[in-house]
Amino acid sequence: MRIVVAGAAGRMGRTLIEAISRAPDATLAGALEMAGSAALGAGAGVLDGLSGGVTITADFAMAIPAGECLIDFTRPEGTLAHLKVCAGKGVRAVIGTTGFSAEGRKLIDEAAKRIPVVFAPNMAVGVNATFKLAEIAAKILGDEFDVEIIEAHHRHKIDAPSGTALRLGEVVAKALGRDLDAVSAHGRHGVTGERDAKTIGFHAIRGGDIVGEHTVIFAGEGERVEVTVRSQSRMTYALGALRACRFLMNKGPGLYDMQDVLGLR
Repeated sequence: MRIVVAGAAGRMGRTLIEAISRAPDATLAGALEMAGSAALGAGAGVLDGLSGGVTITADFAMAIPAGECLIDFTRPEGTLAHLKVCAGKGVRAVIGTTGFSAEGRKLIDEAAKRIPVVFAPNMAVGVNATFKLAEIAAKILGDEFDVEIIEAHHRHKIDAPSGTALRLGEVVAKALGRDLDAVSAHGRHGVTGERDAKTIGFHAIRGGDIVGEHTVIFAGEGERVEVTVRSQSRMTYALGALRACRFLMNKGPGLYDMQDVLGLR
Protein backbone atom coordinates (compact mmCIF):
# COMPACT_ATOMS: atom_id res chain seq x y z
CA MET A 1 0.00 0.00 0.00
CA ARG A 2 1.30 3.45 -0.91
CA ILE A 3 0.15 5.78 1.87
CA VAL A 4 0.14 9.56 2.20
CA VAL A 5 0.13 10.98 5.75
CA ALA A 6 -1.38 14.39 6.51
CA GLY A 7 -0.03 16.31 9.50
CA ALA A 8 3.23 14.42 9.14
CA ALA A 9 5.18 16.50 11.68
CA GLY A 10 2.57 16.29 14.42
CA ARG A 11 2.39 13.74 17.22
CA MET A 12 -0.09 11.53 15.38
CA GLY A 13 1.60 12.00 12.03
CA ARG A 14 4.97 10.87 13.36
CA THR A 15 3.34 7.81 14.93
CA LEU A 16 1.69 6.95 11.61
CA ILE A 17 5.01 7.23 9.79
CA GLU A 18 6.61 4.93 12.36
CA ALA A 19 3.79 2.38 11.94
CA ILE A 20 4.13 2.50 8.15
CA SER A 21 7.90 1.96 8.43
CA ARG A 22 7.25 -1.23 10.44
CA ALA A 23 4.51 -2.63 8.19
CA PRO A 24 5.76 -5.05 5.50
CA ASP A 25 2.87 -4.21 3.18
CA ALA A 26 2.98 -0.40 3.46
CA THR A 27 5.15 2.35 1.98
CA LEU A 28 5.14 6.06 2.77
CA ALA A 29 4.33 7.79 -0.52
CA GLY A 30 3.74 11.34 0.68
CA ALA A 31 3.91 13.54 3.79
CA LEU A 32 1.82 16.70 4.19
CA GLU A 33 2.04 19.68 6.50
CA MET A 34 0.33 23.07 6.49
CA ALA A 35 1.98 26.06 4.84
CA GLY A 36 4.46 27.77 7.16
CA SER A 37 5.35 24.64 9.11
CA ALA A 38 8.99 24.50 10.18
CA ALA A 39 9.04 20.86 9.04
CA LEU A 40 8.51 21.66 5.35
CA GLY A 41 11.35 20.36 3.21
CA ALA A 42 12.56 17.91 5.85
CA GLY A 43 12.59 14.16 5.42
CA ALA A 44 9.38 12.67 6.77
CA GLY A 45 11.18 10.31 9.13
CA VAL A 46 13.92 12.64 10.34
CA LEU A 47 12.01 13.81 13.42
CA ASP A 48 12.01 10.29 14.81
CA GLY A 49 15.27 9.01 13.38
CA LEU A 50 13.61 6.98 10.63
CA SER A 51 15.01 6.59 7.16
CA GLY A 52 13.13 7.33 4.00
CA GLY A 53 13.23 9.54 0.95
CA VAL A 54 9.85 11.30 1.28
CA THR A 55 10.01 15.06 1.84
CA ILE A 56 7.34 16.89 3.85
CA THR A 57 5.39 19.29 1.63
CA ALA A 58 2.40 21.64 1.76
CA ASP A 59 1.51 20.90 -1.88
CA PHE A 60 -1.14 18.27 -1.28
CA ALA A 61 -2.44 18.56 -4.85
CA MET A 62 0.88 17.04 -5.91
CA ALA A 63 1.52 14.71 -2.97
CA ILE A 64 -1.86 12.97 -2.61
CA PRO A 65 -1.96 11.38 -6.12
CA ALA A 66 1.34 9.62 -5.33
CA GLY A 67 -0.49 7.36 -2.90
CA GLU A 68 -3.24 4.79 -2.94
CA CYS A 69 -4.65 5.93 0.40
CA LEU A 70 -4.52 9.11 2.49
CA ILE A 71 -4.55 8.94 6.29
CA ASP A 72 -5.68 12.22 7.84
CA PHE A 73 -5.85 13.03 11.57
CA THR A 74 -5.58 16.82 11.24
CA ARG A 75 -8.18 19.62 11.43
CA PRO A 76 -11.59 19.70 9.71
CA GLU A 77 -10.69 22.46 7.26
CA GLY A 78 -7.47 20.73 6.20
CA THR A 79 -9.09 17.31 5.96
CA LEU A 80 -11.88 18.60 3.74
CA ALA A 81 -9.37 20.24 1.39
CA HIS A 82 -7.38 17.00 1.22
CA LEU A 83 -10.53 14.96 0.68
CA LYS A 84 -11.54 17.11 -2.28
CA VAL A 85 -8.23 16.26 -3.97
CA CYS A 86 -8.65 12.57 -3.10
CA ALA A 87 -12.11 12.52 -4.67
CA GLY A 88 -10.78 14.15 -7.83
CA LYS A 89 -7.81 11.80 -8.14
CA GLY A 90 -9.46 8.54 -7.10
CA VAL A 91 -7.36 8.15 -3.93
CA ARG A 92 -8.87 6.31 -0.96
CA ALA A 93 -9.13 8.16 2.37
CA VAL A 94 -8.99 7.18 6.04
CA ILE A 95 -10.22 10.06 8.20
CA GLY A 96 -9.65 10.18 11.96
CA THR A 97 -10.18 13.94 12.27
CA THR A 98 -12.93 15.05 14.68
CA GLY A 99 -14.87 18.27 15.21
CA PHE A 100 -16.64 18.49 11.84
CA SER A 101 -19.69 20.69 11.42
CA ALA A 102 -22.88 19.33 9.88
CA GLU A 103 -21.82 20.89 6.58
CA GLY A 104 -18.42 19.19 6.84
CA ARG A 105 -20.09 15.84 7.38
CA LYS A 106 -22.16 16.41 4.23
CA LEU A 107 -18.99 17.08 2.23
CA ILE A 108 -17.55 13.79 3.47
CA ASP A 109 -20.74 12.02 2.40
CA GLU A 110 -20.45 13.58 -1.05
CA ALA A 111 -16.80 12.55 -1.45
CA ALA A 112 -17.69 8.98 -0.45
CA LYS A 113 -19.93 8.75 -3.52
CA ARG A 114 -16.77 8.98 -5.63
CA ILE A 115 -14.12 7.17 -3.54
CA PRO A 116 -14.03 4.66 -0.67
CA VAL A 117 -13.70 6.46 2.69
CA VAL A 118 -13.28 5.14 6.22
CA PHE A 119 -14.45 7.88 8.60
CA ALA A 120 -14.30 7.11 12.31
CA PRO A 121 -13.79 9.23 15.43
CA ASN A 122 -11.37 6.64 16.75
CA MET A 123 -9.34 4.07 14.81
CA ALA A 124 -8.13 2.02 17.78
CA VAL A 125 -9.36 -1.58 17.66
CA GLY A 126 -9.99 -1.69 21.42
CA VAL A 127 -12.06 1.49 21.30
CA ASN A 128 -14.21 0.07 18.53
CA ALA A 129 -14.72 -3.08 20.55
CA THR A 130 -15.88 -0.75 23.35
CA PHE A 131 -18.48 0.80 21.03
CA LYS A 132 -19.93 -2.67 20.52
CA LEU A 133 -19.80 -3.54 24.23
CA ALA A 134 -21.53 -0.26 25.12
CA GLU A 135 -24.27 -1.00 22.59
CA ILE A 136 -24.82 -4.48 24.03
CA ALA A 137 -24.87 -3.17 27.61
CA ALA A 138 -27.38 -0.45 26.74
CA LYS A 139 -29.73 -2.96 25.12
CA ILE A 140 -29.53 -5.28 28.12
CA LEU A 141 -29.78 -2.65 30.87
CA GLY A 142 -32.37 -0.41 29.19
CA ASP A 143 -34.04 2.64 30.69
CA GLU A 144 -33.57 1.52 34.29
CA PHE A 145 -29.93 2.66 34.23
CA ASP A 146 -28.70 6.26 33.98
CA VAL A 147 -25.95 6.86 31.41
CA GLU A 148 -22.91 9.10 31.90
CA ILE A 149 -19.85 9.29 29.64
CA ILE A 150 -16.49 10.51 30.95
CA GLU A 151 -13.48 11.15 28.72
CA ALA A 152 -9.94 12.38 29.39
CA HIS A 153 -7.29 13.67 26.98
CA HIS A 154 -4.03 15.62 26.94
CA ARG A 155 -3.93 19.38 27.45
CA HIS A 156 -3.41 20.06 23.73
CA LYS A 157 -6.74 18.62 22.51
CA ILE A 158 -8.89 21.46 21.22
CA ASP A 159 -12.39 19.95 20.98
CA ALA A 160 -14.65 18.66 23.74
CA PRO A 161 -16.24 16.28 24.23
CA SER A 162 -14.03 14.05 22.13
CA GLY A 163 -15.32 12.53 18.91
CA THR A 164 -15.01 9.13 20.55
CA ALA A 165 -17.17 10.20 23.49
CA LEU A 166 -19.80 11.57 21.14
CA ARG A 167 -19.75 8.34 19.15
CA LEU A 168 -20.26 6.37 22.36
CA GLY A 169 -23.23 8.61 23.09
CA GLU A 170 -24.65 8.01 19.62
CA VAL A 171 -24.26 4.24 19.98
CA VAL A 172 -25.96 4.16 23.39
CA ALA A 173 -28.73 6.56 22.35
CA LYS A 174 -29.54 4.49 19.28
CA ALA A 175 -29.64 1.30 21.36
CA LEU A 176 -32.05 2.98 23.78
CA GLY A 177 -34.20 4.59 21.09
CA ARG A 178 -33.30 8.16 22.07
CA ASP A 179 -32.41 11.30 20.11
CA LEU A 180 -28.95 12.20 21.41
CA ASP A 181 -29.29 15.90 20.57
CA ALA A 182 -32.46 16.05 22.66
CA VAL A 183 -31.15 14.17 25.72
CA SER A 184 -27.45 15.06 25.97
CA ALA A 185 -26.13 17.14 28.88
CA HIS A 186 -22.59 18.52 28.86
CA GLY A 187 -21.17 18.97 32.36
CA ARG A 188 -23.15 20.30 35.32
CA HIS A 189 -22.86 23.44 37.42
CA GLY A 190 -24.99 25.06 40.08
CA VAL A 191 -28.51 24.03 40.99
CA THR A 192 -29.35 21.68 38.15
CA GLY A 193 -32.41 19.98 39.59
CA GLU A 194 -33.08 16.27 39.62
CA ARG A 195 -31.57 14.26 36.80
CA ASP A 196 -33.89 13.38 33.93
CA ALA A 197 -33.88 9.61 33.45
CA LYS A 198 -33.43 9.94 29.68
CA THR A 199 -30.32 12.16 29.93
CA ILE A 200 -26.99 11.00 28.53
CA GLY A 201 -24.29 13.04 30.26
CA PHE A 202 -20.86 14.01 28.92
CA HIS A 203 -17.87 15.12 30.99
CA ALA A 204 -14.47 16.10 29.56
CA ILE A 205 -11.15 16.13 31.40
CA ARG A 206 -8.05 17.80 29.91
CA GLY A 207 -4.55 17.59 31.33
CA GLY A 208 -0.96 16.51 30.95
CA ASP A 209 -0.16 13.92 28.31
CA ILE A 210 -3.22 11.65 28.67
CA VAL A 211 -3.51 9.85 25.33
CA GLY A 212 -7.19 9.00 25.68
CA GLU A 213 -9.54 7.43 28.23
CA HIS A 214 -13.27 6.80 27.86
CA THR A 215 -15.77 5.34 30.31
CA VAL A 216 -19.49 4.75 29.86
CA ILE A 217 -21.22 4.46 33.24
CA PHE A 218 -24.57 2.69 33.48
CA ALA A 219 -25.81 3.52 36.99
CA GLY A 220 -28.83 1.67 38.30
CA GLU A 221 -30.43 0.99 41.67
CA GLY A 222 -27.95 -1.04 43.68
CA GLU A 223 -25.41 -1.68 40.92
CA ARG A 224 -23.26 0.10 38.37
CA VAL A 225 -21.82 -1.20 35.11
CA GLU A 226 -18.80 0.56 33.60
CA VAL A 227 -17.28 0.01 30.17
CA THR A 228 -13.81 1.57 29.99
CA VAL A 229 -11.03 1.76 27.45
CA ARG A 230 -7.67 3.43 28.05
CA SER A 231 -5.25 4.15 25.23
CA GLN A 232 -1.62 3.91 26.36
CA SER A 233 -0.09 5.03 23.07
CA ARG A 234 -1.06 6.73 19.82
CA MET A 235 0.26 3.64 18.08
CA THR A 236 -3.13 2.00 18.70
CA TYR A 237 -4.74 4.62 16.45
CA ALA A 238 -2.01 4.25 13.82
CA LEU A 239 -2.32 0.47 13.64
CA GLY A 240 -6.09 0.78 13.33
CA ALA A 241 -5.68 3.32 10.52
CA LEU A 242 -3.41 0.92 8.63
CA ARG A 243 -6.01 -1.79 9.08
CA ALA A 244 -8.57 0.62 7.59
CA CYS A 245 -6.30 1.24 4.59
CA ARG A 246 -6.03 -2.50 3.98
CA PHE A 247 -9.83 -2.78 4.17
CA LEU A 248 -10.26 -0.09 1.50
CA MET A 249 -7.91 -1.69 -0.99
CA ASN A 250 -10.69 -3.87 -2.44
CA LYS A 251 -13.70 -1.65 -1.75
CA GLY A 252 -15.67 0.56 -4.12
CA PRO A 253 -16.91 4.08 -3.36
CA GLY A 254 -18.80 4.37 -0.10
CA LEU A 255 -18.65 5.62 3.46
CA TYR A 256 -17.37 3.05 5.95
CA ASP A 257 -16.33 3.13 9.60
CA MET A 258 -14.23 0.94 11.87
CA GLN A 259 -17.19 -1.26 12.68
CA ASP A 260 -17.17 -2.21 8.98
CA VAL A 261 -13.39 -2.65 8.99
CA LEU A 262 -13.57 -5.00 12.00
CA GLY A 263 -16.63 -6.92 10.81
CA LEU A 264 -18.76 -5.81 13.78
CA ARG A 265 -21.90 -4.93 11.81
